Amino acid sequence: MQRQLISTGNPLEKVIGFSRAVRVGQFVSVGGTAPVGTDGKTVGVGNPEAQTRRCIEIIKDALEKAGGSLNDVIRTRMILTRIEDWEAVVKVRAEYFGDIRPVDTIMQVTRFVNPEWLVEIEADAIIDTGETD
Repeated sequence: MQRQLISTGNPLEKVIGFSRAVRVGQFVSVGGTAPVGTDGKTVGVGNPEAQTRRCIEIIKDALEKAGGSLNDVIRTRMILTRIEDWEAVVKVRAEYFGDIRPVDTIMQVTRFVNPEWLVEIEADAIIDTGETD
């Protein structure tokens, strides 16, 4: 099966050896997506809603590069450094996924590589190619 690597231009992709997303067949996995702007700086410092929105927009871009869309998402993982932000984060998530309704996991971690990040999001998708088994 063909393996497609999707990059979103993060300079660390080549340094660390990771892709924003990987598509194999119909399946796309989008790795931990942080709220980083095109300038490389954290978006929405101290603002979980703005950070969530930025993460989802990056995921959306990666899925589009893979030939899909947010409509293809079957799972999200919302990873927070402050679990008390969960309501603000899921409110933004619902703006994008309210009708799509993928499964979800919300968890807290101690911190991320960049302490300004309050949220990272992962997503898995299956892109319908119209083929039948």
